[in-house]
Amino acid sequence: MKTIIRISILLVLVHFCEIGAQEPLNLAQKLGYPRDAKLLIVHADDIGLAQSVNTATIRAFEKGGITSGSVMVPCPWFPDFAEYFKAHSDLDVGIHITLTAEWQTYKWAGVSPSDKIPSLLDENGFFYPSVEAVGLNADPGEAELEIRAQIDRAIAFGIKPTHLDTHMGSVGAKPELTQIYLKLGKEHGLPILIPRFWIEAFPQEARSDIERNNVILDALFMLDQEPPSGMWDKAYEEMIGKMVPGLNQMIVHLGIDNDELKAVAVNHPDYGATWRQKDLDYVTSLEFREALKNHDVQLVTWKEIKEVM
Repeated sequence: MKTIIRISILLVLVHFCEIGAQEPLNLAQKLGYPRDAKLLIVHADDIGLAQSVNTATIRAFEKGGITSGSVMVPCPWFPDFAEYFKAHSDLDVGIHITLTAEWQTYKWAGVSPSDKIPSLLDENGFFYPSVEAVGLNADPGEAELEIRAQIDRAIAFGIKPTHLDTHMGSVGAKPELTQIYLKLGKEHGLPILIPRFWIEAFPQEARSDIERNNVILDALFMLDQEPPSGMWDKAYEEMIGKMVPGLNQMIVHLGIDNDELKAVAVNHPDYGATWRQKDLDYVTSLEFREALKNHDVQLVTWKEIKEVM
């Protein structure tokens, strides 16, 4: 009898050891998908840049062409989208931290008083047009003041942010800005866009800490040059074919090809009016949905990720 009891106890201990040895749930499993699922956030940047960008983004949300987007708080058309959001607060919308103003004649400054952030502004009082200039000039304390002001302003206007990301990657302009980005994500309890390749330059200890405390994108996809004529769909389909098990994000830039957007993007065809119309046409197309289905890609949102963090 004692032998049987001992064997029973051993079996129970082995069972619990096996449970303890199992791998913890990964993000896909926490969201209800198989461990090796290919998850995808289809993300529209630059909400608030122009009325035509807002119109296109709303259309894409309503047609299911995108799952997420982020607002540029310093831009003139931010209040317009914030008003729409009040009646559509279930949308997955983050804050597109903005420290640059890249267009030739269409400019903006920070939401903070200019005398509080002089290192972020050029000789005309606008944000610098390039990330390199931000890296050379930005005082980290002033940058943190402005980033906090953008988050606070978004919330004050009724936005319920689901994540933080960064316009033109400007928070990567210098290590101090990246640390502010990480700190504010943690402080607000928000996931932040961190592609795996970003953190490879960090020392091992810092990299391990970032991975332990954040959701890392396994792959990030975005058109960085205009495809040859007639090859727009193919370029995106090739991206979809390269998506990996884990968390992927595809960034798109949406807009209506009209006079307003042409004026915004004068002499700047990259991510200009024609480009943004083509992005809108693709994400709202049947071809896009079929490509996702053919490659077994599952659409998710930052909001869902925030809820399981």
